[in-house]
Amino acid sequence: QVHLVESGGGLVQPGGSLRLSCAASGSIFSIDDMAWYRQAPGKQRELVALITSGGSINYADSVKGRFTISRDNAKNTVYLQMNSLKPEDTAVYFCYARIAWSYRDPLRTFWGQGTQVTVSS
Repeated sequence: QVHLVESGGGLVQPGGSLRLSCAASGSIFSIDDMAWYRQAPGKQRELVALITSGGSINYADSVKGRFTISRDNAKNTVYLQMNSLKPEDTAVYFCYARIAWSYRDPLRTFWGQGTQVTVSS
């Protein structure tokens, strides 16, 4: 079994910063894409940032220049550095990863439990 555990959410004032972390643990052979999604109340879940195993990165237009995604493959961990936070960034942030249990198994999608980020004065 594989688990994704997020940390780093919380309450921050507009213009502030937060750093989210997501560590994958369990039976892991390889990790392909890792990403962060978010879901605000009454809205659909949306992609915030994605990083491939090769290091290619994509960002949602709404966070370009403010958020930075990175990963530490030795620790099976993905990070999201969020700067210049705005009230519209308020949402539950979910970690996503495509993981293979062994060389014989296909990649499977796993989600974290979510961490709340609230931007408010």
